[in-house]
Amino acid sequence: MNAIALHRLLWLAVPGLVLATLPAAAATIQVTIDKLVFSPATVEAKVGDTIEWVNKDVIAHTATVKGSWEVMIPPKKSASLTLKAAGAVDYFCRFHPNMKGHLDVSP
Repeated sequence: MNAIALHRLLWLAVPGLVLATLPAAAATIQVTIDKLVFSPATVEAKVGDTIEWVNKDVIAHTATVKGSWEVMIPPKKSASLTLKAAGAVDYFCRFHPNMKGHLDVSP
């Protein structure tokens, strides 16, 4: 292979390598609250993703992780949280403790 052919081959290969190393864009994942239920109840996400809870009920709810974080979700509104750490967390509504959800957050 001559130098020009090798140069062209490298020129075509390099952009693919650069694209392959770029991190994936963060996602926004919606969890709907309707009739006192988080749906989906279990969510798989990555650090940097945002969870958006959409409250369709006429009463307020929370997404609460005991000893860690709490998101207040007003009636007929939405609220969100950007995930900062990997791990599995269970959350619940402080006003309605029977409402439960689970997040599996990967790095």
